Amino acid sequence: MLTTRTRSLSLLTPSGHLTLGNLLGALGPMADAAGPDSYYGLSDLHAMTTPHQPAALRERSVEMMTLLLATGMGEATLFRQSRVPAHTGLAYLLECTARTGELARMIQYKEKGRGVDSTRVSLYTYPVLMAADILLYRPDVVPVGDDQRQHVELARDLAQRFNTRYGEVFVVPELVTVAAGARVMDLVHPTRKMSKSAGAAGSIYLLDPPDVVRRKIARAVTDSDTGPGAVRPDRAAKPGVTNLLDVLVGCGGSAEGVSTYGALKRAVTDAVVDTLAPIQARYAELADEPAYVTAVYERGEQRCRQVTDPVLGAAAAAMGL
Repeated sequence: MLTTRTRSLSLLTPSGHLTLGNLLGALGPMADAAGPDSYYGLSDLHAMTTPHQPAALRERSVEMMTLLLATGMGEATLFRQSRVPAHTGLAYLLECTARTGELARMIQYKEKGRGVDSTRVSLYTYPVLMAADILLYRPDVVPVGDDQRQHVELARDLAQRFNTRYGEVFVVPELVTVAAGARVMDLVHPTRKMSKSAGAAGSIYLLDPPDVVRRKIARAVTDSDTGPGAVRPDRAAKPGVTNLLDVLVGCGGSAEGVSTYGALKRAVTDAVVDTLAPIQARYAELADEPAYVTAVYERGEQRCRQVTDPVLGAAAAAMGL
């Protein structure tokens, strides 16, 4: 997410199905802050940096578009990145400013490229597209967690280099470290984040029906400590139990009086099902009105073009185009 005094931007990649972790860590705060100058979008172009199936990408994008509305984003400016041409237009201009060495040092490129014969060029260059995503909206400040610090630093470097070489076009945003938000872990592997990937047994998806939620939580990892005081938070010694407690509190529940793992899982199940029920009901309504969903995003994309086209035009003119 980036912010100016009045503007915010958040992009989510439709690389899988939105999870409970996405809801508690990102979607909930986004909905609370939503307004006309909140630009919330699908970074669908970022979902193409690794091998993908076109039909699956299209389906996930529609699902995510609908879920953003279902989770209360209706007051925001909603859009698909691929429908706002300035994102790719500025990305190329910034590629003419970036250097191969700094892209080769990007962590995700090194991690996803490790052990494979070749990768898509887009995996190498997508941090430049991410820089374009940011700079198009001319933020003053970019709040960032540690996992995105490198990308924002690249955006700053490219903005400074461009401005020095071609003239002042971009605001060079300040990078501000923010405390980590709600971090929901995998129910089966509680030392790693809940994943959007299809088929992840330890992930609760926003559209999972109650019986699936119940089954996944019943299989959640706890530990062998069953004595008095076993239900307590301890991130190092009891990661599974701590994660369940975090989920319970995040969904508005309480662990007061809960003394066994069975009771804890029942309480978590009830809280999660109650949290997801209104979202799923609203999603079902919106899924029956695809034209309405499309219209909301088309209005948002038009507004985004009004904001971003002048920035792209200024950058192109500065470079001699």
